[in-house]
Amino acid sequence: MNFKRLIFSGLIIVFLVQAEAKPPELTPHTTYTKAEEIFKNHVTFKELTPEITARALKNFQEELDPTKTYLLASEVASWEEANTELLEALVSDYKKGNFEQYDEKYQVMIEAIKRRNRLEKKIANLQIPKDAKASDFKELKWAKDEKELEERLLRLRALQIETADQLEIDSKEQFMQRLAKRRASREDEILQGGKKTYQKQQMLAYFLKSFSGALDSHTAYFTPQEANQFMIQVQQRLFGIGAQLRDDLTGFTLVRLLEGGPALRDGHLKANDKIIAVNHEPVAGMDIIEAVDLIRGPKGTAVGLTIVREIGEGSDKKIEKFDVEVIRDEIVLKESRLETEKVPYGNGVIAYIRLFSFYQDPKDSAASDIKAALDEIKEKERLMGVILDLRGNVGGLLPQGVAVAGLFIKKGVVVSIKDSAGNIQHLRNFDGSVTWDGPLIVLTNKGSASAAEIVAQTLQDYGRALLVGDPYTWGKGSYQVFTLESGNVNKVNPQGEYKVTRGLYYTVSGKSPQLTGTKVDIEIPGGLTELEIGESYAKFPLENDEIAPNFIDNLADIHPFHRGKMMRLYKKDQQEKVDLYAPYLDTLSKNSKLRIEQNKNYQSFLKEIKKEEFDLENMERYGQNDLQLEESVNVMKDLILIAGQETIHEMPMRAAAGG
Repeated sequence: MNFKRLIFSGLIIVFLVQAEAKPPELTPHTTYTKAEEIFKNHVTFKELTPEITARALKNFQEELDPTKTYLLASEVASWEEANTELLEALVSDYKKGNFEQYDEKYQVMIEAIKRRNRLEKKIANLQIPKDAKASDFKELKWAKDEKELEERLLRLRALQIETADQLEIDSKEQFMQRLAKRRASREDEILQGGKKTYQKQQMLAYFLKSFSGALDSHTAYFTPQEANQFMIQVQQRLFGIGAQLRDDLTGFTLVRLLEGGPALRDGHLKANDKIIAVNHEPVAGMDIIEAVDLIRGPKGTAVGLTIVREIGEGSDKKIEKFDVEVIRDEIVLKESRLETEKVPYGNGVIAYIRLFSFYQDPKDSAASDIKAALDEIKEKERLMGVILDLRGNVGGLLPQGVAVAGLFIKKGVVVSIKDSAGNIQHLRNFDGSVTWDGPLIVLTNKGSASAAEIVAQTLQDYGRALLVGDPYTWGKGSYQVFTLESGNVNKVNPQGEYKVTRGLYYTVSGKSPQLTGTKVDIEIPGGLTELEIGESYAKFPLENDEIAPNFIDNLADIHPFHRGKMMRLYKKDQQEKVDLYAPYLDTLSKNSKLRIEQNKNYQSFLKEIKKEEFDLENMERYGQNDLQLEESVNVMKDLILIAGQETIHEMPMRAAAGG
């Protein structure tokens, strides 16, 4: 197999929808072959064992019924606590390319869908319970019988109606119809129109998902459509018209036209226009991902849209229907890449940089965009300090993590990766110049993962940055390789693609953030602080590990033939381990803690996030401010003030001179 190596360090990809019109082109033989490929490349597991099979069985049932609103306890019992005989039989079947027992469970799910639809019709006429709570669905067990399942569906419906009542847009009826449509779309994925061949292929796709997820939290199988979505998330770019859509049952409304996209550039379309047909094919009743696939296409090609637009208000409101042709183009989702701001302070500014992912495409990259932003600020302002905000950054391309760290340190090891054979490779910054060597704060939270943890922990290891935010980051210290190269997004394997955990990564101190996360220097609580999220809460996390520190880099992983020549070029301007912030850390911590204690708004916020149920989406109501960021800025101001203006003034001058 020609295994294409795209090193990826991201955390998790959430797809818009799970449904797809056609399943991957899988057979039992190709399914076995793909599973064996995953084993071959995995850091820990090399063959199917009863233990992995037991995990896969539970995963398979959750793939079929993740909400536990279809299957009964009696229908899953044999797999929930699988005995040794069953597990060994399934291992034996797997080696023969036999997946009949999985198919039998799949057929049980098909019957369960029929039962669910019958129960939905029944409860539509029943009285809704008044005491339904979201917490009732937090840790569900399988329903014991049909009566308990009916009660569960009724309580679920009560919560849905309660949510619909709270919505100011859409009528309650529209909201419920949309939920029903999503459920039907999910069921259609399993039913596949009753076609046995397609059902078998979909069952095999679920097996691969269940099996890969049983190895660790980040190994995953992707259907062809999911693989495309995955690459869009990695690159933050796609080809289409540049518009966000919302499903409105009778069509898809243009919620927003993206800056620089053809939909906005051509001037024919407006927000709130409704697409009712694509290339004269009606889209009413179509799943949103199917509609998006129709709209997307090669750069420079045309797509025809049939638009319905409301004109006027009240009694003068009219409906206009027209056709428009839009030329597809590349859309780079810059707003989900980088955000910059200047915070005035004294006779200068603090640069605030929010990095959402570690991206790279033929034109742009995370490192080059950050460098350009800092260079522009330094040209126009007196730069006093930099806050790099990595909250919610779940990773991306590992080399970009190295490049971003390299903006703030000289030459040296940034991250080391160790594979399943124990081989260690160091990824280094080879640039002796520094974009910014002055005061640096990295803001993280429990949602910061993977490459974000590499950058944060490496800069902390070298003593170049002060880490603030939630006590710990996510804890993803593994790296994955993906079978689809970034340049081949139009060549997705019809059998699907996968990413597999190949090894762990370690920062220059030899520590891995795997499982434990990166510990901050100053705790500044945020909206995620109290949530039970992170690698330690994952189903099957890999254990933590350490290697020897690499502050002194002897290039041991470089072939001796090249080592001498490389060392001559590399040894000058290496980054030393420094301790810039230790003299000020105690004072900075005390000041921050005191400010938070005396801030009534912050204290109300902290009480809210400690509640068992709180609305994360509405946290901004506390003064309409980002309290965690505000306090991070205060810490930076303290640092600049305490460290002394003269020292701060000299730092950026040295950086501009090349370090």
